[in-house]
Amino acid sequence: MGRADASLNMEWGWEAVRKELQAMAEPDYRAFASGLIPGGTPMLGVRLPALRGLAKRIARGDWRAFFRAEKGKCFEETLLRGMVIGYAKADVEELLAYTEAFVPEIGDWSTCDSFCNTLKFVRKDPERVWAFLRPYFSSEREFDVRFGVVMLLDHFIQEAFIDRVLETLDNVRHTGYYAQMAVAWALAECYARFPERTMAYLPNSRLDTFPFNKALQKMTESRRICREEKERLRAMKRR
Repeated sequence: MGRADASLNMEWGWEAVRKELQAMAEPDYRAFASGLIPGGTPMLGVRLPALRGLAKRIARGDWRAFFRAEKGKCFEETLLRGMVIGYAKADVEELLAYTEAFVPEIGDWSTCDSFCNTLKFVRKDPERVWAFLRPYFSSEREFDVRFGVVMLLDHFIQEAFIDRVLETLDNVRHTGYYAQMAVAWALAECYARFPERTMAYLPNSRLDTFPFNKALQKMTESRRICREEKERLRAMKRR
């Protein structure tokens, strides 16, 4: 029996998980990554592809038992929990319940963004997930808001939802840096994919100046936008 096959049958307690993570840790990468992620959460230095590989192995086994075990405390242990939710096979309602329980654990942009990107089950019932996300946009907690906005960015900038996405972004009022940067990033992506719809929205935007101008900056930095469009966008900058 190979190593990966053996892992599927093991009891996934945190002692076993930590051994796996420590074996994949790279001190040099830890020094680099810790400088990019503020907050002081301890890190081991495990690269995201390796972390995803471990999450997939756990998800193929008794992943519910994994969630019943003691929670991990370092950056990789927390993110691993989020990734397992994304790779687990279950109905949408059960996965949303695990998602709701996990979101309060998000305390940095990297955990938030990697978690959101992994939640591919959204495509099974996007309307249900949209309804689930609505309370997060008005949360008082910065990373609740970022979670909701990055979920829009990753899964809802498409024809069926673009008008709702623009309206939702326009109503985000959290002043936290990471929430506002997520709004700017999402709005820039809306423009890249739906330039006419987004341009029609921009002159009437009620966004605060910071995320509005940051969105314009991101748009003009994109290689997908021509020079003429960039000049038009620069002229909209608020002073």
